[in-house]
Amino acid sequence: MAEMTSHERFKRMFEHREADRVPMVDAPWGTTIERWQGEGLPKDVDWGDYFDMDIDAGINLDNSPHLPCETIEETEEYITRTNDWGTTYKVWKHATSTPDFIGHTIVDFDSWKKVKKLITPDRSRIGWGHLKTHYATWREDGRWLAGNMWFGFDVTHAWMVGTERTLMALIEEPEWIVDMWNHQLDVQLVLLDMLYAEGYTVDELFWCDDLGYKGTTFFSAQMYRDLLKPVVKRACDWAHAHDVYTHLHSCGNISQLIPEFIDAGVDALNPLEVKAGIDPVALKKQYGDQLVLHGGINAMLWDNIDAISAEMKRVIPEVKKSGGYIFSSDHSVPDSVSFENFRYIIELARELGTY
Repeated sequence: MAEMTSHERFKRMFEHREADRVPMVDAPWGTTIERWQGEGLPKDVDWGDYFDMDIDAGINLDNSPHLPCETIEETEEYITRTNDWGTTYKVWKHATSTPDFIGHTIVDFDSWKKVKKLITPDRSRIGWGHLKTHYATWREDGRWLAGNMWFGFDVTHAWMVGTERTLMALIEEPEWIVDMWNHQLDVQLVLLDMLYAEGYTVDELFWCDDLGYKGTTFFSAQMYRDLLKPVVKRACDWAHAHDVYTHLHSCGNISQLIPEFIDAGVDALNPLEVKAGIDPVALKKQYGDQLVLHGGINAMLWDNIDAISAEMKRVIPEVKKSGGYIFSSDHSVPDSVSFENFRYIIELARELGTY
């Protein structure tokens, strides 16, 4: 089969058709890139270009309240700051980890109502200059283009309200949380309409909404059906009405929610965390004709060539059948993975992923 562009490969996968090979993407940590640069990756070369990964691009749709961003404390080890969601958090300078969320501005329905007034869908929330500069080139290069959304449980519990407070409110005051979810999406759908009115289009809507952890989900499938699924369905309905696919990133073991995702209109699921209990081969057998699988290659094994080789040889030939698969780790590439290991893994993935 003739060599395809990245756009052609991704589209074939979403159509559940075979391509020249599966698309290959990933997300190395910043500290991983630093390690690779010390082991042979040229500092002036993008890692994706170096390894000939598939190319994509994203259009960000800002739905934050633009609260003041300030640095509260900075040491040699960490920075404590506030962001435009009103969250106070700590990040480490020389290690890759999730932020340490310390405090939030939005703590109840009343404080949300005040912040909600700041989140209006005006044109300043889209980077028109960046689009004008790059959009035509993205299309000419054959990139797969995503409209990057952010709505639902993940942005709410982490960046806006706090995990414990959100989970309690889902039981005691669900109308507050649902109002937040709907407003997050409402603003972004208006921004998408603005994009399309100006002649810009996307190939997929992509959003991160981590709904699980090791073994299970943060809340029940029934709660998802009652509260969040209607919001997700609205996003999927907009996408499908505009011939756009939908792509959900949801960490953890979200197995019990997969039928709900499909029913709501989700077309692709990432990252398929093996370390949380997901088996991508089993998902392919059960949902392979309904869902594009993206990821599912256990990152805990990438520092062991024998183990990762065996896992890739088990998984990739099965999940690539009839299209519907995008190669990547089951979340991101940690800094335990050497430059040479990654080179080997990518070469093997290209070999196993070829049709």
